[in-house]
Amino acid sequence: MTRSIVTTSAPFPGFEPLLVGLKAAADPTRLRLLALCGAEPLSVSELVDILGQSQPRVSRHLKLLAGAGLLERKRDGAQVFYRRSPHSRLADTLAALLPLADDELARDGQRLNELRQRRTERASAYFAANAGHWDALRSLHVDDAVIERALLDSLLPHHPRKFADIGTGTGRMLELFGPHVETAVGIDASREMLDVARMKLAARNLRHIELYHADMTHLPLESGAWDQVLIHQVLHFQAHPAQALAEASRILAPGGRLAVVDFAPHDLEVLRTEHQHLRLGFSRAEIEEALRDAGLIPYDTRLLPGRPLAVTIWLAAKPT
Repeated sequence: MTRSIVTTSAPFPGFEPLLVGLKAAADPTRLRLLALCGAEPLSVSELVDILGQSQPRVSRHLKLLAGAGLLERKRDGAQVFYRRSPHSRLADTLAALLPLADDELARDGQRLNELRQRRTERASAYFAANAGHWDALRSLHVDDAVIERALLDSLLPHHPRKFADIGTGTGRMLELFGPHVETAVGIDASREMLDVARMKLAARNLRHIELYHADMTHLPLESGAWDQVLIHQVLHFQAHPAQALAEASRILAPGGRLAVVDFAPHDLEVLRTEHQHLRLGFSRAEIEEALRDAGLIPYDTRLLPGRPLAVTIWLAAKPT
């Protein structure tokens, strides 16, 4: 009796995703891309500048990494952004194995920091130039009265005592909520904006409101102390929106409410090129997922039509 032998072309089919990922990463430039895209989403043009290589070559490397599931690809208006996939253990493992002392990786990190600095300088110059008429600029795109009425109707029934406005700008939300709360604080990274806010609040005699100059991802506020937090039309300026939401969750008291107001996805590139927007809006699902990741429970999301941009209000609660 002869024993038949069965062979297959793929004796270890469970290894296939690992092999594909290892093959995709097996190139010095692609390893550099894995390192760069772990910090924050970066556009193709930004990666081209950092690596000093041609756009077609960088795009080819990015396509291979995304195809293997090591990078995530997201279109935002006319630009495409890449970040290391949060669902890939292989991508994180490979990035952790990269030699920190490597000269090329160190230069990439330096160029990334220079890119961040240029972003910050452009944004600071923009806010400084527009601080005096910021409210008028904002109203070009959104009917503020509709949004403000929706926020008051949504948040005031919860009887807030301590209110924090993250990215307060010229203080309009503090003017709106200040008369209804015992204590309020406004945070902004622009001193020029805060100067305008300070004058407006003084004119309204709102003496129970304090203003702080700080980044919204590192708030100088006590954890679990604020029963209402608002992030109004500033998330699209952030390189790390999820970090800002996590920081808002940190300061929120158990049972407290967070409201996020920002543009729905759009394709107005002029807001990126002339108004320093890093993101052209957010989808409903994207912010809801980030809120859950921050330990909050989304309970209401509303889309409000605008001229020409739609605005979304996300409401979330912190578990008790």
